[in-house]
Amino acid sequence: MTIDTQATNATDPTHLIARFWRYQAERFPVIGHGVLIAAFSFSAISYSSLLRGHIAWPRPVVVIVAFISALLFFLQLRLADEFKDFEEDSRFRPYRAVPRGLVSLRELGLLGGVTLAVQLGLALWLTADLIPLLLLTWGYLALMSQEFFVRDWIKARPITYMWTHMLIVPLIDFYTTACDWLAAGANLPHGGLAWFLIVSFFNGVVIELGRKIRAPQDEETGVETYSALWGPRRAVLVWWVSVLITAISAAFAAAQINFVGPVSILLVILLTLAAIVAVRFWQKPNASRAKFIETMSGVWTLLMYLGVGAVPLLWQMLLGG
Repeated sequence: MTIDTQATNATDPTHLIARFWRYQAERFPVIGHGVLIAAFSFSAISYSSLLRGHIAWPRPVVVIVAFISALLFFLQLRLADEFKDFEEDSRFRPYRAVPRGLVSLRELGLLGGVTLAVQLGLALWLTADLIPLLLLTWGYLALMSQEFFVRDWIKARPITYMWTHMLIVPLIDFYTTACDWLAAGANLPHGGLAWFLIVSFFNGVVIELGRKIRAPQDEETGVETYSALWGPRRAVLVWWVSVLITAISAAFAAAQINFVGPVSILLVILLTLAAIVAVRFWQKPNASRAKFIETMSGVWTLLMYLGVGAVPLLWQMLLGG
């Protein structure tokens, strides 16, 4: 606690901007998240463009709206977690930003309101046709923030908890693709888009599992991890199987845009690396090897999105369509 207090004083905690800057560094690193979300959003609009046969660089307004909207969706997820986990954090994790008083729930609520206004403004800027999808995504996020009004029931069922919460990822991805096809006045792309959304879902699962696998000595009381729930070895096996399912889905998605060959090469390389990371943790579950799983999850997700979205579009542009 002494270190945290000193660090907070160093950033002048009485100053709102300084406190929010410290908050993002701890709970939602904008640069780190921004790189992944940029790949996520650009690949979504690229894949949508490819499905409808439009081989061209996306309009800047589409890229901006897709990226900022996606970034704010994921920020809203973080803010929602701060509210629903406040009691548990106060009891078991008082070192976190809200329980220790770096920022208040009221301030985070105001920030959340600003993000909603920005998203609405961006939707109106691009096309008002986005608003129904925006409301749909907000609605599901609101249900998640209330644990679907069955908090105790769903918390007692970790698998159900995970898949119901991971559904928000393909919903965000669907909204992001709509920034392309709705703004272009096109119909919803059929077939291939479903595979891309499945990839999004399982990428979310890979990230979720990867960040909640820890070495036995690093488990904390009151912190729910999959390694504590299933044991570290079983948890990492489930993680690798999720990676494998994502890879299969990505191959089907790539087939819809005639890019399965290059993606298959990428998949083989990434699956091999993921297997090595998993086996090393299986053999010796320590903190450094658990960190490799989290890092590999991020690298996997980043390259997976680029491989089935951005890279195929750029490749087709280089070939002249």
